[in-house]
This record gives sequence, structure tokens and C-alpha cells, in this order.
Amino acid sequence: MTTHGTTTQDTTTQDTTAQDTTARHTPAAPAGPGSPASAGAAPYAPEHRPRLPWAELAPDVYKAMVRLDAAARRGVDPTLLELVKIRASQLNHCAFCLDMHTKDALAAGESVERIIQLSAWEESRHFYTEREIAAIELTEAVTVITEGFVPDEVYERAARHFEEADLVQLIAAITVINAWNRFAVTCRMVPGHYRPGGHK
Repeated sequence: MTTHGTTTQDTTTQDTTAQDTTARHTPAAPAGPGSPASAGAAPYAPEHRPRLPWAELAPDVYKAMVRLDAAARRGVDPTLLELVKIRASQLNHCAFCLDMHTKDALAAGESVERIIQLSAWEESRHFYTEREIAAIELTEAVTVITEGFVPDEVYERAARHFEEADLVQLIAAITVINAWNRFAVTCRMVPGHYRPGGHK
């Protein structure tokens, strides 16, 4: 998955520039953050500093997370996996993981439309298969677990689309992205520096 919260990228090696507090993410505009995009334009807001390099300070925990991530993703369809990771990261407001997984999804051939519509999927169901919708619903229920736990109807819909072993892997994948989100949000990991495929 990712090194969602360290200076070594994602599941294996995280781009060291992700923690370079002097670096600035350069969007597809003529000028990057911190400098005017054109004459008279206001500069971008300054890039925030990460709170602490958690993976460096707790390397055994980080390595265990990487192993858990690899085990959880085993057998899960890669396209579905990225949808799950993006949706959980949206709900958790994890900018670092959103940066990572939207880039990976696009690099893998996912459409811009499906990524954009994911935050409003209930009004855009025709963008997704019934199996994907069941996984997205389950992702929401597991992520926001205090709001009604995981309702029976949500679980039962997922169970209709996934064999038991596959369902367990999906639940594991949802659980792991939520853990990465919490490390990244709490440690204030800086989005914008990730390069697609950096966590493979």
C-alpha cells in the first residue's frame, strides 16, 4: 500500500521528497505553489511541515504495517482496491493518501470521471458495477464505524458479491487503509510529492 506517514514511500520505498519541507508540489499550472501563477496572481499557501517521521521513529511498526498491507491486498482486484483506498481516504480527509491513491489509480488506467464521482457515488451509481458499489458501501460502514456499526444490509450485499475468503480480504484491505490514514493524518504527512507506483 503506502508508506502513509514516513520518508520512505508506501509499501516499500516512499519518495524521500515527501518529507522535504522545503519542496513544493508543482501542479499542472505554469508556476508552482508559493509563487504567482501569473503576473498579479496571489501565491499558493505555504506547504505545511509534517509533525514527525513516524516510520523512522517506529520502524518495526512501519515494517509490520507494510507486511499487513501486502497480506491484505492479496487476491483483491487492483481496480477495486484503489476505489476502496480513495473512498476511505476521502472519508478520513487524508490528503496524503488521496494524493497517492488517485495518482496510482490514474496511472493504472482508472478514469477521471470515476475518481471524481466517488465522493458522490450514491448519485452516480451508473459509474460503478454492483460489486464495486457493495465494496464502497462496506468501506464507508467500516470507516465510519461509530455511525450504526456495519449494518446487516450492507454486509449482506457485500456477501452476495464476494466469496467468504474474498470478503475477509476486502475487510482487511479496508482496515489497513484506515490505519494508514490515521498515521498520515495524525502525523500530518505532506501530499503532493508522491509518484505513481512508488509503493509497489
